[in-house]
Amino acid sequence: MQTQRDPLAGKIPVTLITGFLGSGKTTLISKLVRHPEMQGAAVVINEVGEIGIDHDLVTLSSENITLLANGCICCSVRTDLQETLRDLFARRRSGELPDFDRVIVETTGLADPAPVVQTLSSDTLLAAQFRLDGLVTLVDAVNAQHQLEHQSEAVKQIALADRIFITKSDLVESASMAALQQAVHAINPGAEQTLIVQGEIEPKLLIGLGLASARASQATLSFLGESLEKTKETPARYLGDKALQHDPRIKTVSLRFDKAFTWATFSAAMELLTTLRGPDMLRVKGIVNVEGNPVVVQGVQHIFHPPVTLDRWPSADTGTRLVFITRNIEAATIRNLLTAVSDMTT
Repeated sequence: MQTQRDPLAGKIPVTLITGFLGSGKTTLISKLVRHPEMQGAAVVINEVGEIGIDHDLVTLSSENITLLANGCICCSVRTDLQETLRDLFARRRSGELPDFDRVIVETTGLADPAPVVQTLSSDTLLAAQFRLDGLVTLVDAVNAQHQLEHQSEAVKQIALADRIFITKSDLVESASMAALQQAVHAINPGAEQTLIVQGEIEPKLLIGLGLASARASQATLSFLGESLEKTKETPARYLGDKALQHDPRIKTVSLRFDKAFTWATFSAAMELLTTLRGPDMLRVKGIVNVEGNPVVVQGVQHIFHPPVTLDRWPSADTGTRLVFITRNIEAATIRNLLTAVSDMTT
């Protein structure tokens, strides 16, 4: 099977950085904007952010857009993210701003990241120019255990993450750190964890987390969560095979189907799930066998990104693999619905 056109080609990747209040987003961003590898990036911060960049200023293009010495653009959100991204792209196209090649967005500490993710797929103008490259969540090692017990936003930020950075790791004992890492893993077993101190991080850890092309490759397997080190003793595992549960409200459901779906039956099942339980369908990610063709699907709550049909299967495995991160939804509910739909496929 050959794809006529790569629907993701040329789109500007967007990385979202979230984390509860005090998790270190400001420190991280302030280091990022000065990193040489951030040349050609646009960083969108909250208007209330306190990021010291004064000595790096070159020109002040407008009230809310600043050009930094290394070519990075720093932009403050003054209205909403949609307008900010549209403005950035329009100025880029007109030549008023440098030709940035990626966007880093910082969300507020109390923000539910789901609407931000949904914005990139539900706004057709933005979806034509930008693609979600990943959601990174910062977790405060000192205060996270209390936040996870009392703040639902903190739990959701972890549940939606593609990668997790645990900050202030130098301020806690090893036993406490191990307990926190286990708790975070239980909420989101598919997200890699990295310990950082004082916001020091290589920008490459923030990028390349999302689906960048419809052309299948090793990167596709990494995006789907398959181990690249497959042996007889350790077969490849997709996404959420490890499903420990720290918070009983959050469940990770990993499903596999060897029988192909039709797109009509699969999409009808997903539409039913999102209609009935949309707010509790925190995240869905996987690859679906649609009449023999590999189709990547991903969504947050009731909003799904446009499905991407790959040019080929990324490995010899042609089964459907899906992972649902849900809140207060029994695994059997999803499994039974998709099993029934699969059985209907002729």
